[in-house]
Amino acid sequence: MQKMVVSLWFNGNAEEAVNFYVSTFKNSKIHQVSRYTEAGPGEPGTVLTMAYSLVGQEFIAINAGAEYSFTPAISLLVNCETQAEVDHYWEAFSTGGQEMQCGWVTDRFGLTWQIVPTLLGKLMSDPDANKSAAVMQAMLKMVKLDTATLQAAYDQA
Repeated sequence: MQKMVVSLWFNGNAEEAVNFYVSTFKNSKIHQVSRYTEAGPGEPGTVLTMAYSLVGQEFIAINAGAEYSFTPAISLLVNCETQAEVDHYWEAFSTGGQEMQCGWVTDRFGLTWQIVPTLLGKLMSDPDANKSAAVMQAMLKMVKLDTATLQAAYDQA
């Protein structure tokens, strides 16, 4: 068991969200489900909590009501090795969600994700300030990040 686990608060749709996340990421699974009983406060039989992992990272989802909601101030970053991987996660999370600038997307459950090619970090950390600045300028013009465009900006600087 991990020392720290990300806990996500949902408003009645934790089960749907967890099933979606587990189906989106390979090597992911649901570990434990607890349900509300007659004692409440939720509808008996509905999910109270779900313990799950996404590619080795442990999470807990709780159906706890509308008192709190997600904001982009907290996001989950997905490191992608290829453009195909960027495309896969972007499509999954943007369907029914909201696309934002610079590789950020809020999914249909309100959780914000950063879909980032690992190439971006490599290009941005180049000691040549002109190259890293060109990559930054290219990224700032994007919604979904495109590795070919980032690489072209780097190569042309």
